[in-house]
Amino acid sequence: MAETVTQLLEARANDDNLAITFEGRRWTWREHVADARRAAAAVLATADPSRPMHIGALLGNTPDILTALAAGALGGYVTAGINNTRRGAALAGDILRADCQILITDAEHRPLLDGLDLPGVVVLDTSSAQWADMLATAPELTPYSVPTAVDTFMLIFTSGTSGNPKPVQLAHMLVPFAGPALVDKYGIGVGDVCYLSMPLFHSAALLGGYSVAVCSGAAIAPARFSASTFLADIRRYGATYMNYVGKPLAYILATEERDDDADNPLRVAFGNEATDRDIAEFGRRFGCAVWDGFGSTELAIIITREPGTPEGSIGKGYPGVAVYNSQTVAECPIAEFDEHGALANPDEAIGELVNADGAGMFMGYYNDKESTDERLRDGMFWSGDLAYKDADGWIYLAGRTADWMRVDGENLAAGPIERILQRIPELNRVAVYAVPDETVGDAVMAAMVLQDNAELSPEGFAAQLAAQEDLSPKAWPRYVRVAADLPTTATNKILKRELKSQGPIAGGGQLWIRDPRSRTYRVAGADSSVPV
Repeated sequence: MAETVTQLLEARANDDNLAITFEGRRWTWREHVADARRAAAAVLATADPSRPMHIGALLGNTPDILTALAAGALGGYVTAGINNTRRGAALAGDILRADCQILITDAEHRPLLDGLDLPGVVVLDTSSAQWADMLATAPELTPYSVPTAVDTFMLIFTSGTSGNPKPVQLAHMLVPFAGPALVDKYGIGVGDVCYLSMPLFHSAALLGGYSVAVCSGAAIAPARFSASTFLADIRRYGATYMNYVGKPLAYILATEERDDDADNPLRVAFGNEATDRDIAEFGRRFGCAVWDGFGSTELAIIITREPGTPEGSIGKGYPGVAVYNSQTVAECPIAEFDEHGALANPDEAIGELVNADGAGMFMGYYNDKESTDERLRDGMFWSGDLAYKDADGWIYLAGRTADWMRVDGENLAAGPIERILQRIPELNRVAVYAVPDETVGDAVMAAMVLQDNAELSPEGFAAQLAAQEDLSPKAWPRYVRVAADLPTTATNKILKRELKSQGPIAGGGQLWIRDPRSRTYRVAGADSSVPV
């Protein structure tokens, strides 16, 4: 059985089944592996063996990034996935933090490097004559190394939802570990097409999408995510499997539904962070199975949904996954619920998701011992995610550790409030976060995006909140912003720190305010372009 990406690819070197389909062009696995070997040889002929053999990839979801990933595995060097939504000094910082001695880019992304100070970095543009000449004159490949299971395949930067992105050392073994479970569960193999529109510089697409194809021999259809062209792409490529992360299902469901939406080849959508409503609606509308799980970029904590997963839960954890109080370093008490289903003991039950058995498959952040040590404390991995667990072992997310709010002397977490607000049918996406209260502590704020063509008035919103028996009076948002969109990371996760920095007054859309002890909302300011 293969233990590395290198071995998985070498096993397909003589495979004439379809490997890549992209905008009318097609490559077999044999052709793909040959192209990757040639690219690896060209890179190694340019690289300095005395420096870390880290090759950056600043590319979109095209065949070029698939070649770059395979070249790194076959050439025995580390590929650093560079987030192509970063700009300026932040982008330069990522490239230098990963110790990239060579950066592979293309015509679309090359202008992002203009004016950046990148000492010691050689930039290679795949659309250039220079690159074509390098490939044409490349020698036979002599790998820099033969990777083992625990060697680094990629440097993957964290999403950056709660701070500066950090490069995770993603080991080779994780791809052959992640792929077979999905392949076996859904019978994926030759003849299937994996639609990968999530960024391939991130672990979600690597482990939830790329791994499925390379472990099964299915083809890959790389794409740029677009809600409006999603269904046309699925039909055009004959895609039977797709991967998602963050809010893509919500974006797609916001498009106009048509009678023939289920007339498509898609069988499976696998990903994480979709709401219960979006999971059910996506499966119904497009006639496919949706399997939503949870896994940190560091791969130290894995949680999967099982049959019978209750509403709001993300499932049950792999061995070692637990909820701990970070102050006492003790496991939190089991969650208790009142007669309405509301969490009755949040102060005691909500804690940080940990792997109590150790680091799991987390190999550490590259060249960042301080951040690695912060994650690995007391013999455990601390995720930074808040959660609580019920008596049957079902886990419920409560937000990030920064999502605690102190409202009228009571601790509240954002996650449970967001799940309740998502029940409102007019809402497509919701973020709940703390803003300063004018007297003391925090006030609850919600930023919301409506479904396409939906209308929601302040009075209608208040009436729907009043109908939610498990919503504590203190959890009613003081401020509500109805916006056209919300800021997100490259992996479609809502950037709450940006929303928090705006406070209640800044930001676009329309602001509703609820006065203390009131149950009604008034409009504080409007943007007529946002429907209310």
